[in-house]
Amino acid sequence: MYAATVGHTRHTFADLKALLAAATPLRSGDALAGVAAQSDEERVAARRVLADLPLATFLTEAVIPYETDEVTRLIIDTHDAAAFAPVASLTVGAFREWLLSDAADGAALAALAPGVTPEMAAAVAKLMRNQDLIAVARKIRVVTAFRTTIGLPGRLSVRIQPNHPTDDPAGIAASILDGLVMGCGDAVIGINPATDSIPQAMALLTLIDEVRQRYAIPTQSCVLTHVTNTLAAVERGAPVDLVFQSVAGTEAANRAFGIDLAVLKEGRDAALSLKRHTVGDNVMYFETGQGSALSADAHHGVDQQTCEARAYAVARAFRPLLVNTVVGFIGPEYLYDGKQIARAGLEDHFCGKLLGLPMGVDVCYTNHAEADQDDMDTLLTLLGVAGVTFIMGVPGADDVMLNYQSTSYHDALYLRAALGLRPAPEFARWLEGMGILDPGGRVRDLPPPRLRALLTPAEGAA
Repeated sequence: MYAATVGHTRHTFADLKALLAAATPLRSGDALAGVAAQSDEERVAARRVLADLPLATFLTEAVIPYETDEVTRLIIDTHDAAAFAPVASLTVGAFREWLLSDAADGAALAALAPGVTPEMAAAVAKLMRNQDLIAVARKIRVVTAFRTTIGLPGRLSVRIQPNHPTDDPAGIAASILDGLVMGCGDAVIGINPATDSIPQAMALLTLIDEVRQRYAIPTQSCVLTHVTNTLAAVERGAPVDLVFQSVAGTEAANRAFGIDLAVLKEGRDAALSLKRHTVGDNVMYFETGQGSALSADAHHGVDQQTCEARAYAVARAFRPLLVNTVVGFIGPEYLYDGKQIARAGLEDHFCGKLLGLPMGVDVCYTNHAEADQDDMDTLLTLLGVAGVTFIMGVPGADDVMLNYQSTSYHDALYLRAALGLRPAPEFARWLEGMGILDPGGRVRDLPPPRLRALLTPAEGAA
């Protein structure tokens, strides 16, 4: 049991997971789960206890038992004691101070990553202001590669998300071309299929690959279907670049997704066997989101931010090219308004990078949340300052298949222009060679002739 006195009231916390939950900034999902602090005073008491807690506690007290959860076993069994040694004597509060210090530069944070457990990352995040989360995350660079190199300093990559409500090939192709002429697509061209079947996944993979090969585009493709569908597509000869899967922070939540660690390894091995990569062998694409474990009733009483950080341990084990927290997608039951979405986005980005992951954020909200595009503009800018690896490029910022609001190709151009960022180097060279970027690195007002011909109806067409 943990306890602290604030004013004249003594607050007690039954165990580590109760302490972490009570210390979390207020959000609707934790209130829904019945694990949130009952008052601001209780939240302050929990943070006071947490600040004085030795980091080493997280190696001996599990929030979900080792014996019953393979994610916990993964976290403990892969912990790097040598990497942890420089901070092993610190409390959570002292860890925060160290992370903000000049001693914690990019090299030190990269070396530390294998020694940080998700619960440590979640705990220190709960003690940090938004500016702290930004200040530390921007010092961390996680570089991955497939056909493009992602995460380099001064770069911002974009996933083209050309979803279509009926998977119409013409509509998808138009969205892809629209993104390309806006300088987007260096992270991945990734389609969420409206019809989730193996033949449809194969058809969409072939569509993207034909576009990619026709214009010699240095990027990678992905159809965001279940990993078992992708495995079947590989067996049938489909042009699979990246293997996608949604992952969560508990074994039970992953079981609800129809996966375990073994099938993720099978997917990675299958993608590597195809040898379609050129500049790097990171072949996995994972998506996560605060609230996924709670929505599956698989959170074990753990707060949603800590569960989310545990999902990053799953992702880290498979050396992904991209990890994307779809921060506001699940809905206001989990993140009620723009303020909660912004806080969660900064937390996820910070925790993922601290654990050594190439973190992107789908800056998004559902239409029944208390949020709007101004809130997303704010979060987008904050994440850009924090050094986010990639964002989404959705035509018009409105995903007409998944029915939620995200960021557009224009939003990506805004962020690159405002912060002096460029696409991945291989992709930037292709854009320049195609005439899409001018000598100053800006996207031209009109597409180059080779692409313009595809975007203009032929004479006599209806």
